[in-house]
Amino acid sequence: MRAQSELETRILGMIEPSAKALGLDVVRVRVTGSRRPTLQIMAEKPDGTMDVEDCARLSRRISPILETEDPIAGEYALEVSSPGIDRPLTRVGDFGKWIGHEVRIEIAYPVEGRRRFHGFIDVEKDGVVTVTLKEGGVATIPVSEMSKAHLVLTDKLIKQAQAAGGGAEIDEDDEIEGFDDIEVEEDIEDVAMADAAAHIKDEE
Repeated sequence: MRAQSELETRILGMIEPSAKALGLDVVRVRVTGSRRPTLQIMAEKPDGTMDVEDCARLSRRISPILETEDPIAGEYALEVSSPGIDRPLTRVGDFGKWIGHEVRIEIAYPVEGRRRFHGFIDVEKDGVVTVTLKEGGVATIPVSEMSKAHLVLTDKLIKQAQAAGGGAEIDEDDEIEGFDDIEVEEDIEDVAMADAAAHIKDEE
C-alpha cells in the first residue's frame, strides 16, 4: 500500500535509500492529478515524529534524484509531508501500534461482496489484522489484501497525538487539517534551480 501504481513503485525505489540515509521511513508515495500532477511523499522517523525541518531535508535530498531520473513527464509539484493524525496505515506492523483505535479499511477484491470495513483495531499478528466492526462482528484482514487503510479522527486519537507531541492544544473551532500534517510543497524545477544556485554560491 505504500505504492499502488507501477510509477509510484518506481519512485519509491528511487527515494527510499535517501530517506533511510536521513533516518526516515517512507510511509506512502502517491501521484495525483493529470494536467499538473502532484507527487506526495509521506515520511516519518522510526518514533513516528516528523517536523518541518525533516520534511525540508528529505525534499532537498530527493529533489536532485527526481530531477535526474525524471519519472514524471512535464512539470509537477513535489509535496513532502508527515502522515498526519488520521494517518494512512500502509505497512505490516502499522496496525499493531494503534490497538483500540478506529480504522477504515478497503480491500482490493471483495470478499462475500464486501470491500469496506469500519471498526476498531483489536490485534495485528503475522501481517493479519483483526477488527471489531462498528455494526457488530469481527473481520480478519491480511494487510497484503488491503488497498487503503487509515485511522479515523477521534477524540481518543487526538489526545494520544497531543500526549506524544507534548500537549499541543486544538481549538474546537479550528479545522483539524494541518495540526499534525506538516508538509513542504515545491515545484521540482524551482528546487533544482535553487540547489544549483546554492552550489555556485558555495564555490565562489
